[in-house]
Amino acid sequence: MIALYYYPGNASLVPHMILREIGVPFELRLVDRTQNAQQSPEYLKLNPSGRIPVLVDGGQVLFETAAIAMHLADRYPDAKLAPALGTPERSEYYKWMVHLTNTPQAEFRAWFYPREHTMDDEAVASVKNAAEKRLNAMFDVIARQLGDRPWLLGDTFSTADLLLFVLIRWGRGMPRPPRTIPNLGAFAERVLARPAVQEALREEGIKEPFV
Repeated sequence: MIALYYYPGNASLVPHMILREIGVPFELRLVDRTQNAQQSPEYLKLNPSGRIPVLVDGGQVLFETAAIAMHLADRYPDAKLAPALGTPERSEYYKWMVHLTNTPQAEFRAWFYPREHTMDDEAVASVKNAAEKRLNAMFDVIARQLGDRPWLLGDTFSTADLLLFVLIRWGRGMPRPPRTIPNLGAFAERVLARPAVQEALREEGIKEPFV
């Protein structure tokens, strides 16, 4: 049995959407951030960093969103959420999964939690503004790379597209939301149209505006 530890709208939305794309039975287990449950002794046994998500797949416990996503894509190859091993497309897939998790996803930490990045209260606004500037540049790069292709890998939909969708969604409160970049906005709408994505959003109680 697969269990996904999640909180609505967090990075756990990525594996949640993947599991629904695959269609495999799984259990959702809420980690109530409003009660700081991610720092509870029970949860820290699963993920010592105290972050969400965690996936329990049989006897294996995984954390880190990108690792969980790639694990599920490999575990269920019939879902075709990643290109075949050994192909050039697979290498492109690795590139996007690593870039998205290491670059914009990591940068959002400074945008959402600027106090983690400075000991000076007067510098908090500056930290947030600097993170915003870096994120804008990152999304500009992604938009140029995407171009007029439907998905990051061209005609092939993958877990990388679900990860990018969540990052675009996280930026909805920025002064320049990523969705306002025309091709990223159109991309987000294509992802939103997928039934598995709609199911995950509905289950997590996420309502419009989605991005």
